[in-house]
Amino acid sequence: MLKWMSTFLILVLAGPVEAGTAYTPEDIARLYFEAAREGRVDILKGLIDAGAPVDARNEDGYTAFILAAYNDRPAAVDFLLARGADPCAADRRGNTALMGAAFKGYDDMARKLLTLGCAVDATNDSGQTAVMMAALFGRTEQVRMLRAAGADVSNRDFLGNTALVLARLQGNREMVELLTEE
Repeated sequence: MLKWMSTFLILVLAGPVEAGTAYTPEDIARLYFEAAREGRVDILKGLIDAGAPVDARNEDGYTAFILAAYNDRPAAVDFLLARGADPCAADRRGNTALMGAAFKGYDDMARKLLTLGCAVDATNDSGQTAVMMAALFGRTEQVRMLRAAGADVSNRDFLGNTALVLARLQGNREMVELLTEE
């Protein structure tokens, strides 16, 4: 692990570094995940080429792939997939990249994620699915895509809510209509 971190300093921090500056493994790990958030394929490439595990996790259980997808960074998502990232990984609360795309309303990212073979009805630690998140936040295109991919809108979270119940709680009539269509 230290080998890739040392190489990282050379590859990514190329530039003036004050003598005696010490970077902890935690500093370097934070930079790795920040590169994913920002879509910095150049930095991700340097780190992974130097031996960083593609599916390393931060303190919240996020992988670089989850962060890239959640922040709508398609080039980083494609790069990480090409390097073997697990597109179906979940964070420590059970949230997946697809759930993040549904929550944020990133339609193109959701389309991409739906082609990767992950369970469309995966649940997080609260029993919520991607279609529930899309319904809760009024993401109609997301709900359409998820239903077309086979999402079960009758699933219930741990409070007993379905996607339809969540849409009703939000007062979103358009979503209610969409969820009751056959």
